[in-house]
Amino acid sequence: MVRARIYLEGGGNRPEGKARCREGFRKLLEKCGLTGRMPRLVASGSRNTAFDNFNTAHSNASGAEYVALLIDSEDPVSDVEKTWEHLHRSDNWQRPRGARDDQVLLMTTCMETWIVADRSVLRGHFGQGLRPERLPPVTNLERRARGEVQRGLENATRDCTAPYTKGPRSYDVLGKLSPDTLESRLPSFNRARRILNDRLS
Repeated sequence: MVRARIYLEGGGNRPEGKARCREGFRKLLEKCGLTGRMPRLVASGSRNTAFDNFNTAHSNASGAEYVALLIDSEDPVSDVEKTWEHLHRSDNWQRPRGARDDQVLLMTTCMETWIVADRSVLRGHFGQGLRPERLPPVTNLERRARGEVQRGLENATRDCTAPYTKGPRSYDVLGKLSPDTLESRLPSFNRARRILNDRLS
């Protein structure tokens, strides 16, 4: 089995937040069929720290290791397969020597896009206070600005007992999402799932 590490954007600077981040992504990846071949998940806090951690791990990795970066795209992506090209435009990051496009897995445009895509989980998690009409439509979700997606989710849950906020509780929702629902609506998620199943075989 391939040894693998994925450096995650998220979790903040506190141990509890990082543990919740890892747990949310672990639950989602297990439902993607990765049980028994789960990569090591490293919650890095900020996107810049995740990139720095990835760079160090990539430069020290053996040929048998798969090292990846899982981060928000921040903006819509013109070509989901050309991830380093996108990150150069959005963050002015240089592709590390020898790094491949399939080492970058993008949440396009942000983690909340994944959450908004699964209306069934949103209804189950937030209950009757949810106002789904305030959410952006599920069609072409990855073309919508992250601010629009995040505001829509916050507005839709404003009347709920525990409204949506970024931070540790957001990973509880993440871990409940259906990969099949996300795959049917989000090209970048479809790509990430395909890559992980191929690389971790």
